[in-house]
Amino acid sequence: MASDIVDYTLIGDDLQAVIITLDPGEAVVAEAGAMMYMEEGITMATTLDPNASGGGLFDKLIGAGKRVLSGDSFFVTLFANAAGARRDVAFAAPFPGKIQPVDLAGVGGTLICQKDAFLCGARGVDVGLHLNRRLGVGFFGGEGFILQKLTGDGLVFLHACGTLVTRELQRGEVLRVDTGCLVAFEPSVTFDIETVPGIQNKLFGGEGLFYARLTGPGRVVLQTLPFSRLADRILAASPRAGGTRQGEGSVLGGLGGLIGGNR
Repeated sequence: MASDIVDYTLIGDDLQAVIITLDPGEAVVAEAGAMMYMEEGITMATTLDPNASGGGLFDKLIGAGKRVLSGDSFFVTLFANAAGARRDVAFAAPFPGKIQPVDLAGVGGTLICQKDAFLCGARGVDVGLHLNRRLGVGFFGGEGFILQKLTGDGLVFLHACGTLVTRELQRGEVLRVDTGCLVAFEPSVTFDIETVPGIQNKLFGGEGLFYARLTGPGRVVLQTLPFSRLADRILAASPRAGGTRQGEGSVLGGLGGLIGGNR
């Protein structure tokens, strides 16, 4: 089915949200738990078949299973405008980062994404899975064998940690990327794995053992801060997790934490 045409406004800087304005009868699908607020007249429904694509229960369960494998939820939440005037519904992600709108019609109708990148999209967009068939990519590509595949002709909204950077690769152009920084790419982009050259680079370079090698043509979306990297730093600085405080500047150290009630 053709996707609904929705209007939107992005708010915030590093902790963004997207406000989607729906005309009467329009709807948007979203990741479970992403809704921030909805105005009077917006109805919420949880379904296995948000696009009313038909088929039996078994087909719907297969589709739901694919969503789960790709990092999405089993059920899809559908927000529809049942009022007689335009109404807003807003969505936000559970960790710091940026939201980027992508018009699937402008990228050939398909976009391959990392797990959990999909935040919401116009009704008519389908969230499925994409299997990495190269063994090297599956084992060392950062996201494993299974990625999200977004198909349709409407707007989708991606979310990732840090700032999002878009590159348009020309035919044959190669871009080497940290495997954790890859957010999304068009199917026309070849995604492969390349080892970091040199034993010293492998052991002491701090960049791991593998790069993601992306070969154009096509669009690539990157994130400046993979969430796993942020989580590692938080754990390393958390005293309760066995880490040590960094950058607080107190001469009292742990004693200062006890006095201040922080431990």
